[in-house]
Amino acid sequence: MVQAILPDAAQSWVRDAVYRRNCRLDPRHYRAALERWYRLSTGQTCDLDHPQTFTEKAQWLKLYDSTPIKGRLADKYLMREFVAQQIGEEYLVPLVGVWDSADDIDFDALPDRYVLKATHGSRWNLVVPEGRALNVASARRQLTDWLGRRMAMTGGFELHYEFCEPRIVCEQFLQDDSGGLRDYKFMAFNGQVQFAITVDGRFTEERMVTVLPDWSRAPFRYNAHYDRGEDAAADLSRPQHLEEMLEITTQLARDFALARVDFYEVAGRVYVGEITFTSSNGLPRFAPAHYDAVVGSQLSLPDKKPFKGVML
Repeated sequence: MVQAILPDAAQSWVRDAVYRRNCRLDPRHYRAALERWYRLSTGQTCDLDHPQTFTEKAQWLKLYDSTPIKGRLADKYLMREFVAQQIGEEYLVPLVGVWDSADDIDFDALPDRYVLKATHGSRWNLVVPEGRALNVASARRQLTDWLGRRMAMTGGFELHYEFCEPRIVCEQFLQDDSGGLRDYKFMAFNGQVQFAITVDGRFTEERMVTVLPDWSRAPFRYNAHYDRGEDAAADLSRPQHLEEMLEITTQLARDFALARVDFYEVAGRVYVGEITFTSSNGLPRFAPAHYDAVVGSQLSLPDKKPFKGVML
């Protein structure tokens, strides 16, 4: 709610101020800070003692289930070993390189098009399509800034990111028959797929649609900021390898109360994009709003686990 009424420059200042404060915060105060962030973001109180809604339970999982294995699987480089072991290397996006420092990247040796990603965060990506003139100096500064930041402290205490290892990976540029790259995101509770979010127009005008596992339109919108309820389902066709994606999601997500597995489908092949445990920072905007409670009722929480001195 605060973001909705502030101009972009003010939002950026607020985010940086929150980040600096969180980095200095004693872990014993994480819960109070998370509750305050939730209230400022939604205008509602977060009941962490008796969470009922999806968004409340997602916050609970941040505090009490941020395990090292989640950090390793959210890490865009370390997750590759897990995926290869579980389902095979053929499901991984081809890797061009990995570096600990942006200064180590030889940009002249990279292919004509590629994607650079910080391994320890979300949306820290540089997409370089063919023909784009990349400002190398600016890119190095951006990558260096990302490497020096702690994703866990940027807002809603996505604490499992503390177990990631900050690096830069370069992946092969992918493009499907849409001219862009459709993203198929499957949300699972203990390995059981509940719904999926499809994203199209990544390189142009992004559109999102929420669907059920059978690819029918869901009776709710998972993130109403982007899924505006338009009849776009016909444009976002059922993926050719839907059943395979469902099976893979079950296998990769079966040991986690909440996990999202993302896929691309390019030239008849399925690629795992990433595994996410705090989708939308645990604050999607459901529409109709009561589906926050409806979906949340299906999510069973595990036992509490302490994180770096958090008082349980």
